[in-house]
Amino acid sequence: MAINAPFNAATAAYGNASRLINQAAKPQTDLMALAGPTSGPNFADMLANQVQGVVDAGKTSDSMAMDMVNGKANVVDMVTALSETEIAIESMVTIRDRVISAYEEIMRMPI
Repeated sequence: MAINAPFNAATAAYGNASRLINQAAKPQTDLMALAGPTSGPNFADMLANQVQGVVDAGKTSDSMAMDMVNGKANVVDMVTALSETEIAIESMVTIRDRVISAYEEIMRMPI
């Protein structure tokens, strides 16, 4: 089965995701300025870093795929980069599902 999507479509998708992450991070910085200093790591910052890591892994695999098309990359390196990206995306989806599940469970709790 051949994929007919252009390579730059994936790059555009990762670019859009990165732009959305940057826009989502701006309101958080305003809220953090009002809240004052905290003693531990911020959950929003940790989440943004993890999402940025997924975006970076996607960009790496995209560039590796383009190098492969141009004959500059090794097949094993490309497959490894794609596998790492797939694992990162699956992990983020799992975390998202668990957060949503926890939120729904909290909303079902009686007051």
